[in-house]
Amino acid sequence: MHPAPPIPQPPTPAFIGASWLALLVGALGYNVGLWNAAMPLNEKGFYFVILMYGLFASVSVQKSVRDRTEGIPVNGLYFGLCWLSVLICLVLLAVALWNAELDRSEKGFYGMAYLMSLFGAIAVQKNVRDTAAIRG
Repeated sequence: MHPAPPIPQPPTPAFIGASWLALLVGALGYNVGLWNAAMPLNEKGFYFVILMYGLFASVSVQKSVRDRTEGIPVNGLYFGLCWLSVLICLVLLAVALWNAELDRSEKGFYGMAYLMSLFGAIAVQKNVRDTAAIRG
């Protein structure tokens, strides 16, 4: 006899709120920092594109992992590209910050805001999917 599958539980309002807060505070803080930074516009553009690419890549990874877990077919090439994209974003940001002529506190600020944004995006996407699955 097989045990009954677990009953899916909706995410709590606290987790939903914390996820949105992490995404918004991280992305807004990162972009406010860029807006006020004393760097050329092309450098600001690079950092902005890395954030957008990272957010897209992290949500794609979360969706692909979740699809595979639920038995939804995910092409291996796409799955690999999702993970590679996240890795590329993190490496590009790390190299850019390492070589940037910024104070260490600014480098830390950008790094933490970036990671907070990626975590928030993953958590928001998970919450949206969980809520939609439960509502059916």
